[in-house]
Amino acid sequence: MGERSKSSKGWCGWFLVLVVAAVVAVAIVLFIRKKSDNSDKAAPVPGPPGAIEEKYSDALKLAMQFFDVQKSGELVDNKISWRGNSALQDGSEAKLDLSKGMYDAGDHIKFGFPMAFTATVLSWAILEYGDQMDAVDQLEPAKDSLKWITDYLINAHPSENVLYIQVGDPKADHKCWERPEDMEEKRPLTQVNTSAPGTEVAAETAAAMASASLVFKTSDSSYSDTLLKHAKQLFNFADKYRGSYSVSIPEVQTFYNSTGYEDELLWAASWLYHATGDHSYLKYTVQNGKAFANWGSPTWFSWDNKLAGTQVLLSRVNLFGAKGVSNSDNSGLQMYRKTAEAVMCGLLPKSPTATTSRTDSGLIWVSEWNALQHPVASAFLAVLYSDYMLSSRTAKLSCDGDSYKPSDLRKFAISQVNYVLGENPMQTSYLVGYGDKYPKYVHHRGASIPADATTNCTEGFTWFNSKNPNPNVAVGALVGGPFLNESFVDSRNNHMQGEPTTYNGAVIVGLLSGLVTTSSVVQSFT
Repeated sequence: MGERSKSSKGWCGWFLVLVVAAVVAVAIVLFIRKKSDNSDKAAPVPGPPGAIEEKYSDALKLAMQFFDVQKSGELVDNKISWRGNSALQDGSEAKLDLSKGMYDAGDHIKFGFPMAFTATVLSWAILEYGDQMDAVDQLEPAKDSLKWITDYLINAHPSENVLYIQVGDPKADHKCWERPEDMEEKRPLTQVNTSAPGTEVAAETAAAMASASLVFKTSDSSYSDTLLKHAKQLFNFADKYRGSYSVSIPEVQTFYNSTGYEDELLWAASWLYHATGDHSYLKYTVQNGKAFANWGSPTWFSWDNKLAGTQVLLSRVNLFGAKGVSNSDNSGLQMYRKTAEAVMCGLLPKSPTATTSRTDSGLIWVSEWNALQHPVASAFLAVLYSDYMLSSRTAKLSCDGDSYKPSDLRKFAISQVNYVLGENPMQTSYLVGYGDKYPKYVHHRGASIPADATTNCTEGFTWFNSKNPNPNVAVGALVGGPFLNESFVDSRNNHMQGEPTTYNGAVIVGLLSGLVTTSSVVQSFT
């Protein structure tokens, strides 16, 4: 018994030694891995577009089609079987052709403010991810949709200090439920000018023109020059005659009320700097930054607030080190970058400064109206900033002492788009046409009425009140989305959750284009 006990004790001793050695080895591995994760070594810069992520490719091809669903005017090469020509006389009372452009949502008004934002974001997506769009044959459709809007915006700006910012009467339009092809109501025009200024809408239109001028610079230099001329004139008009269109034209407050115009001035100047290389525009953003930019305070990117977008766009200049930037201007750019990083830190779910504006499943949630605008727009900015970091060899982002990599921002963006595409408690896709389950009662006049039906203003309410699903699929529409408790009611009468918007289409196209594959972003748009 004594010998057996001695042998047993020896075996236990060796076992303890092995256990301790294993624990030490694991600790060393974890330490090395953590040190590697927190190292200052930047991740490799991606090369040309790589492998295609099929689910994002499929979703992008659908989302791009929603622009075709929303087109007004004489449709060329129409891809949507249930759509036809509409609003051909728009602008005739002012002897202008305003037939093109896009309807903003499920109704038939052309609201210039959100339409211009749609064009700016779509241009930005093309400029950053055109090669990735091209890899899945979506670059030309994107440019075609962009030009459909900019053709309209050019015609809506007949003289230096006049901009037509709306076609149609929203109150009269909302009393009707009919296909756009059957509209017979009057389509009055609304304009901003020197006596009724609209700085935010004029500046946003300048941003749209300037960014689009870069898109068409190589393929159509004459058209690009025209866009840039209008952009410069509109920015001068917006800046010289400062005033909110919500004050000049109180009627707009009901639908697209502006909370201020300072962000649009910075946004437009930023795009004009990129389009022209003229440092006076960059100086404008720096000199007005303290008063206008809300430095150090993160905001949400939307059709109404462009600050977060401006901060990310100007971070691009700081990260890639543009030529000829003075030390004083670079200090201002650094403030934009710091604020952009504060925005990113707020989005990262494990960051010490992470926003609490989320659902239990992790979706960014800010507003019950059109809830998906903010998470999708935020995810688009996160992908952009992630790619700026990769392409500029910037290894880390610091959030109150904690470090995060570009891959962390991309992971956040993926979580948001996957939620939209069906990984959510409702197990439904909020992108119409994607997956097996998606909204069938979308709040959209054209989609809800059979293509062969002929209705007047009120007869279409028969289909509005129908309990049957929409006869036409508003393919690629991103609907409003879930409530904070993550519920969603698929009802045609539920326009809070079930109405799609064209500007939502722009941000989801931008996001999906950034995720469909990987590639480096260009250091300069010119």
